[in-house]
Amino acid sequence: MTLAELDVVARWLHVLALLVWIGHNYANVIQRPRYRPVDPLDTAATEALFMQAAQREHGTFRYASLVVVASGLYMLWYRGILGATLSLSGQSAVLGLGVWIGLLMTANLWFVLWPHQKKVLGFVPASHAERVRCSRITFLSSRTNTILSFPAVFLMIAGAHAPTSF
Repeated sequence: MTLAELDVVARWLHVLALLVWIGHNYANVIQRPRYRPVDPLDTAATEALFMQAAQREHGTFRYASLVVVASGLYMLWYRGILGATLSLSGQSAVLGLGVWIGLLMTANLWFVLWPHQKKVLGFVPASHAERVRCSRITFLSSRTNTILSFPAVFLMIAGAHAPTSF
């Protein structure tokens, strides 16, 4: 496979993984528009809520974020603008700002949301009170990524397709 063919594959992977990752955030906002704390005394209801979350949010979207980052960085490298984009230089500054927001979102997902989500889902042992506390953190972390996705997608599209407009 040539680098040009790999670039086409990377673009498709980038778009498909972006749809999975960001689509998951958007769907999560639609399915659960506001935080609903559980009654700490009703452990049966809490367990049912956590099990629904485990079934609905199993890890595919986390790995989609890595595919988005890897394919995006590859495409920038292939075009010879990786350094300019990451350093926010010249016409690549707009695209770079979107890339940095996307990297921040990925870091938020892997280093804030996922460690707490593992406790919520029971993958890591935690007390009931700790699981309830972590559910609030995962809710806010997910919402943060959803909000950041709007400027990230806009800046990456605008920076790649209309850099002279800015």
